[in-house]
Amino acid sequence: MDKSDMQNPINPDEIMIQNEFEKLKSDYLKSNHRQKIELITKAFNFANHAHNGVKRRDGTPYIMHPLAVALICCNGMGLGSTSICSALLHDVVEDTDFTVEDIKNMFGEKIAQIVNGLTKISGGIFGDQASEQAENFRRLLLTMNSDIRVILIKIADRLHNMRTLGSMRSDKQFKIAGETLYIYAPLAYRLGLFTIKSELEDLSFKYEHPEDYASIHDKLAQTEEARNTLFEYFAEPVRDKLDKMGLKYEMRARVKSAYSIWHKMQAKGVLFEDIYDLYAVRIVFEPLPDVDDKNLCWDIYSAITDIYQIRPERIRDWVGRPKTNGYQALHLTVMGPNGQWIEIQIRSHRMNDIAEKGLAAHWKYKEKNKEIEEDTELDKWVNTITEILESPDPNALDFLDTIKLDLFSSDISVFTPKGDIKTLPQGATALDFAYSLHTDIGNKCIGAKVNHRLVPLSHRLTSGDQIEILTSRSQEPQPEWLSFVATAKARAKIDAVLKRTRKEGAKKGEEKVLAAFNKAGIETNSSKIDKLALYFGFPKREDFYYSVEKGNVMIPDNIKKIVKDKADSTWLKSVRQALRFGTKDSTEVAVEPDKEKPTFDKTKPYILSEGTYNLNYEVASCCKPIPGDDALGFINDDGKVVVHKRSCPIAMKLKASFGNRILTTEWSSHKTASFEATLEVKGIDTLGVLSTMTKVISDEFNVNIQHLLIEANDGVFEGKIKLKVHSVEDIQRLCVTLSKIKNVKSVGRVAE
Repeated sequence: MDKSDMQNPINPDEIMIQNEFEKLKSDYLKSNHRQKIELITKAFNFANHAHNGVKRRDGTPYIMHPLAVALICCNGMGLGSTSICSALLHDVVEDTDFTVEDIKNMFGEKIAQIVNGLTKISGGIFGDQASEQAENFRRLLLTMNSDIRVILIKIADRLHNMRTLGSMRSDKQFKIAGETLYIYAPLAYRLGLFTIKSELEDLSFKYEHPEDYASIHDKLAQTEEARNTLFEYFAEPVRDKLDKMGLKYEMRARVKSAYSIWHKMQAKGVLFEDIYDLYAVRIVFEPLPDVDDKNLCWDIYSAITDIYQIRPERIRDWVGRPKTNGYQALHLTVMGPNGQWIEIQIRSHRMNDIAEKGLAAHWKYKEKNKEIEEDTELDKWVNTITEILESPDPNALDFLDTIKLDLFSSDISVFTPKGDIKTLPQGATALDFAYSLHTDIGNKCIGAKVNHRLVPLSHRLTSGDQIEILTSRSQEPQPEWLSFVATAKARAKIDAVLKRTRKEGAKKGEEKVLAAFNKAGIETNSSKIDKLALYFGFPKREDFYYSVEKGNVMIPDNIKKIVKDKADSTWLKSVRQALRFGTKDSTEVAVEPDKEKPTFDKTKPYILSEGTYNLNYEVASCCKPIPGDDALGFINDDGKVVVHKRSCPIAMKLKASFGNRILTTEWSSHKTASFEATLEVKGIDTLGVLSTMTKVISDEFNVNIQHLLIEANDGVFEGKIKLKVHSVEDIQRLCVTLSKIKNVKSVGRVAE
C-alpha cells in the first residue's frame, strides 16, 4: 500500500454506491431507449451530493434507496431516462434544502414536474388524520392525468421499501404491509405490473404471516424435484410438436407465489396438499413473418390439444379481448400425463413484455404502431379514474373503497343491443352498465333487459350478456342504489346526486329549524342548534336538518326547555361521545369528566392476557380471532384495544388507513376464557358418523357445541360446527382427531 492509499483509505460505502450506479448504467444501456447516459449521470451525482452522509434505518447510505428505485423503473418497468432521473431525485426536495425550482433549472420542466408530484405524496398514501387519507390518495391518482410516471415511480419506491422492511418496528411493518396489500398491489395489478404486484403481495405476506410464509416456501422446496420431473414429462411431446412447426419459443414452468397459494388455502379452507394448480406452463414465442400473433397463439393451442385432453370451461381468450390492464394471452387447462390438471399460458414476446412491465410497455408498443387509434381498455380505465376524481369529497373515507372497487377486479365482456362490446368488472350489475354508457342513462335507469328478459337494476351480469337499458324521465338515483353497483364510476355518480339532494334537503330543514326558534322566541346560535340536534341524537347539524325536512324528526313546541343555558358544554361533550361510541339513549349519559385514555408502548408487543379479556381488549366480531391466531390490535376511539386477525379484510383497511393506531400483539395462555370458532366437516354419509363426531367433541375435548348444521345429499355430507375453544391448539387437535374418524374426509376451520 502506498502513502496516497494510506492518506485516502477506500470507503466501502463509496464502492457499494459506485457499483450500484454502474449496474444501473449497464442495464439502461441494454434497453431500447435513447442513450441519455450523461443526464442520468448528472442526476445521480446531484442526488448523491444532496444525500451525502445520510443513512437509512438499516445502516446503508441513503443514496442506495433512490438507486434501487431507479433500477426497478429501468428493469421492472422498462422506463426511460426521464423516469430514471426522477427516481434518482425523488427524495431530494423532501429531505434536503434543494427546491423544485433547483431541479427545474438543472434538469428541465418535465423531471421537475414528476419530482414535485412525488414530493406531494411523499408521506405515503395515508396520513395520520382520517380526513387527509382520501385527499392524499386522490392526489396520487390525479397524477395519472398529468403524468402516469409519478405513480409508476411511487410503486417502485414502495417495492424497495418493502424489500427493506425488516429494519422497521413490527407495528410499522403491519401498517406498511397493510397499506401495500390494500392499495399498492391492486394498483400495480391494474397498471399491468404483474411481477411487481406478486412481489408486493409476497413481501406483505412475509411480514404479516411469517410462519405461514416460511411453511409454504419449505413445502415448495420439498416438492420442487417432483414438479420438475412432471414438467419434463409433460413438455417433451409439446416441444416435438412446436419444433416441427418451425417456432422459436421458450417453455418454462412458473410456480404460484406463496401469497397466491396461501390466499387460495384461506378462501377454500384447504391444505397446501389440496392445491392442485401449484404451477402453470408458460410458452413465449417469437412472431413469424406475415403471421398474426393471435393466429399463432391458436395454432399452438391446436398443437397442444392434439396431445392432451382440454378442460373446455377453463379456456381464457385474452388474445382477442385483452384485460383492462392491457394483459394479452391465451390460457387453457389440460389433463397432464399423471392425471393432474395443468394450466398453460400462450403469449408472444410482445404480450409477455406487456405482462411483465405493464403500462410502460403497453404504451411503448402503442407508440410503435401508430395505426392503432382506438383507446385500449387500459386507456379507458385511466380516463374513468380521472373523471371520478373531478369532484369527490376529499373528507370521505369511503372514497378509498370507491376507487378500490375497480383496482383488483376480474373483467367480463358484455354487449349493447347494437353489438358493441363493453368491459366491466366481475360482479357488475345492470345499473353499472347503464352508468358505463352515460351518466344521464344511469341516473334515469328504471330497469334493463338482459338477453331480452326483464331484470331489476341489481341484476348481476355475466360475460356474453346483451343488455338494453330502460329509462324514465322521472327517475332519480336512490340511496339503496349504492348497494347495487360494483364500479367506482357508478358509485361516484350516484354519490354526487345523493349529496346534492341531501344538501338541498338540509337547507330546507335548516329553514324549518330557524322558523321553530323564531316561533318560540329564542335567539338562535350554533350552540343552541347543536344542543337541539344532539337531543334528537344527531352529532352533525346537517344530518339533523335533513331528518327534519324528511319528516323523521318533529320539532316540539317546548324547545326553550331543551336548549336552555344550564345544559352546559360538559353535557354536550358527553352526549357527543355517547353517540360516537354507540350509546343508544343520549339522555342516560352521566356528566363526568373525561377519563384519561391509556398509553401504549409500541416498541413492545401488547400482551393479550386472560385477566384483561373484555376489560382492556376485546376480539373483533368481524373475524373472531382466538389465542394462537396471527393477530394485531387496533386502538379505538375510547382507548380500548380491538383484536383482529391479521388477514381480516377490516384489519387490512385499518392498517392502511389508521396505521398510527395499530399495535403488535402477543397472546398469553388462556385456560378458562372461551372463544368462538367454526369447523367445516365433509365425508361419506354413513350411519353413526354424526354421533361419533359429537361424542368425540363433547367427551374427549370437553368442548361446548353452540350450533351444528349438517346436510347430506347423494351419499355425502357436509356441515359446520360452531363451538367454544380456548386456543388455536384446541382447533388443531380437534381437526386431527375428527379426521381420523371413519368416513370423515376433511375437517378444517372456516370463517363465519
